[in-house]
Amino acid sequence: MSKVALYPGSFDPISNGHIDIVKRAAKLFDRVVIAVATNTSKKTLFTADEKVQLIQENVAFLTNVEVVKHSGGLTVDLADELNATILLRGLRSVKDFEYEADIAAMNKTQNNRVETVFLTADETYRFVSSSLIKEVAMFGGDISGLVPANVNKAMKKKYEIE
Repeated sequence: MSKVALYPGSFDPISNGHIDIVKRAAKLFDRVVIAVATNTSKKTLFTADEKVQLIQENVAFLTNVEVVKHSGGLTVDLADELNATILLRGLRSVKDFEYEADIAAMNKTQNNRVETVFLTADETYRFVSSSLIKEVAMFGGDISGLVPANVNKAMKKKYEIE
């Protein structure tokens, strides 16, 4: 039986930290599915289709990784649809752990066939969040070391920065 991991998130934008988690997960699991979700409580910079395209460009070299849109509903239901038994989450800090542990527990009440696996962020990216990246980019700051090149270019275009 193959081990399928589902890595859900809004990825607005995807960062080098996210990509690092995906690369590491691709070594651990037979298949990794990145599910691009729309967080209705956040104002997004990129559309779901734009995010999928940007992510696909950055993971194309990983033959066991695919990208899908998650258009609503419970993540554990999507996991069932994809035959995923693992929900993959990245942790940057203790604060992330507390938040993610609660979500993992709730997910377990909804579907006990799905386990949550946490990968800690590489220390290079522990301070990086999509919100911080957007804020710095909006004011013309240098985010080139925090996001893939195609994301950096797309963000400059969104914020009309030369």
